[in-house]
Amino acid sequence: MSPDGLTRWQAGALLLLASLIWGSAFVGQALGMAGVGPLTFTGVRFVLGALVVLPLAWREQQALRGAGHRASRQDVAAIGGLGLLLCAGVVMQQIGLVSTSVTNAGFLTALYVPLVPVLAWALLRELPHWTVWPAALGCLVGTWLLTGAASPQHLGVGDLWVMASALPWAFHVLLVGRVANRLRGAYTLACGQFIVCALVSGVAGLALEPLSAEGLRRAAGAIAYTGFLSVGVAFTLQVVGQRHAPASDAAIILSTETVFAALFGALFMGDRLGATGLAGAALILACVLAVQVMPMLKTSTAR
Repeated sequence: MSPDGLTRWQAGALLLLASLIWGSAFVGQALGMAGVGPLTFTGVRFVLGALVVLPLAWREQQALRGAGHRASRQDVAAIGGLGLLLCAGVVMQQIGLVSTSVTNAGFLTALYVPLVPVLAWALLRELPHWTVWPAALGCLVGTWLLTGAASPQHLGVGDLWVMASALPWAFHVLLVGRVANRLRGAYTLACGQFIVCALVSGVAGLALEPLSAEGLRRAAGAIAYTGFLSVGVAFTLQVVGQRHAPASDAAIILSTETVFAALFGALFMGDRLGATGLAGAALILACVLAVQVMPMLKTSTAR
């Protein structure tokens, strides 16, 4: 799969697929810490994710070097910075999942959606299409309706950790497409940031968390699923897709993770969505569709 030459719709489809995988893996992230701590869980699964994409990154680097493109120190620093943002977002979310529900975590993680267009305007002076602003707010409202998340007075320590993760997530979504385009290498960036995340969280886990063979055995299934699919496949799809999608649009598409998490919960865990939840899911999907279609309608009318 080449990251070059994707249309807006194809890029959106890749981001939607990434969201589907993340939604399916959310429960695994919570269950996986039955035997290991959040830092160790993150470190091991990102090692697996890096191994998944390493052959693609190797082939990509060979092709780029053959064309005379070599990564500069600034490029390496950018990969490292994105890896640190990714690590901060994932670790904060994992720590939060120790003491909060998957439902609350799903809602609070979505706080990054309205942050992305605000940061794009404030830091990069990029003014998104007008539909992004109501769509970002609509996604947040839809996520609240879908999850039935606790009101602010019931927020605990775990909820605060997940809320804090929204900031590095927002910066990561804002910057990852720009860096991938500058590198001309989506797979190189994906693999590089996975390695940084694995090293930082893995070393911290070894220093701060107890580790046993029995604990790893109990968490092995969740680590394998979230490592190979959630990290190796989904985060790579995000990088590839964001080469061809504005960051604000991408954040809205990625917010469908909450919808898919609810659907997988209904299919495999016996959860049921009431009328309010279904309305929230419909609102999120309507916002995603509006952000994709409205700019194209304007272009079509101008012609």
